[in-house]
Amino acid sequence: MRRQKGFSLIELLIVVAIILIIASIAIPNLLRARMAANESSAVGSIRTINTAEITYMSSYPGIGYAATLSALGGTTPCVPTSTAACLIDSVLAGGIKSGYTFTAVGGGGSPATQYYATAVPVTQNQTGIRSFCSFEDAVIRVQPTGGGIAGEAACQALTPLNQ
Repeated sequence: MRRQKGFSLIELLIVVAIILIIASIAIPNLLRARMAANESSAVGSIRTINTAEITYMSSYPGIGYAATLSALGGTTPCVPTSTAACLIDSVLAGGIKSGYTFTAVGGGGSPATQYYATAVPVTQNQTGIRSFCSFEDAVIRVQPTGGGIAGEAACQALTPLNQ
């Protein structure tokens, strides 16, 4: 009889079991890291929206703050107008970025003297845990449960983000 080379079935099963144990430890950590990255991206995007709103108001004082998020964006090549100011990228202007849904609403008369911006997870506890918002004072506030933020008054009632 010839001696055959290779692994036995038992050896292969042990290797597969070890790989499954390592995967069961690593996958939840990977998902938590991805949610943390999505939240960081959402905070950065809210900062970008704050800067864009202030720039928009300076550029179009007769209009005030932008009425919608899409008014802050534009398509490439972008020529700035009051309806497409070219201040934020087209992905953010579309309203969904890195697992978060973004809104920005201007109001308070003509010209618009108020705005508020929100970032809410697309899928709660999968793409993010917390929601974020900001208004004219440009302080980012956090809603720890990740629910929607109804308006500027609801945003004002939230705790500022400590960073």
